Amino acid sequence: MRGWWQELAGLVLPVDCTGCGSARVLLCAGCAQALSGAAAGCVRPSPGPAGLPVVYAAAAYEGAVREAVLAHKERGVLPLAGPLGAALAAAVRGCLGAGVRGGGARSAGEELVLVPVPSARRQVRARGHDPARRIALAASARLRRAGVPARVAPVLRHVRPVADQAGLGARERRENLAGALGLRSGGAVRLPAGARIVLVDDVITTGATLAEAARAVRAATAAGAVAGAAVVAAPTGSFVRNRSTTRTEQRSCE
Repeated sequence: MRGWWQELAGLVLPVDCTGCGSARVLLCAGCAQALSGAAAGCVRPSPGPAGLPVVYAAAAYEGAVREAVLAHKERGVLPLAGPLGAALAAAVRGCLGAGVRGGGARSAGEELVLVPVPSARRQVRARGHDPARRIALAASARLRRAGVPARVAPVLRHVRPVADQAGLGARERRENLAGALGLRSGGAVRLPAGARIVLVDDVITTGATLAEAARAVRAATAAGAVAGAAVVAAPTGSFVRNRSTTRTEQRSCE
């Protein structure tokens, strides 16, 4: 009920721009441009956790982008799922490379499956929605309109409680999340071997969450390989183009 009411209110009541505060607009043209995906690029936390797939982000987690992500996730501004989903779709295209940029699948019938990283149940109850899943649905709709056969498969679940990640360092986050995710009953059936599987989330920090999600998918499915991961936003310093990189990092983003 809470999520339904917030979404209705966001559609019918005057609002200010989430990013900069401009009057009577959910997201002004300038702030919308920050979520256009024009700045999408490969990101790699340093140090990156073992098992982390290639990750693309649509924008830097700062300014209007940060405000939009937090407003959607924590303050229930649900109409922001549209522009955030568009940004995520741009990151997915970057992740999968030239095979998707042309608008079609790499081969006839090859399906793109977006697997959102799940929020803990207590967080879903507190927020009234699951942010990554909502954004993934908006991204898949955008991709389908562009001719990409995409769907969302929310097959991951928490198999044990985890501590709040806020304030934890990279090593502590890895330890907190190790073995925390698994597939829902019947989840493997929704991830056919021929599909391209892309993990999705709103923000990447240390990469521990996406690495654990990749481990869970690889361990439980015949598909084995995860095509990559895509997120709406990442810290500026984690974009590979913004720093000196190793040859391994450069090759992973090609």
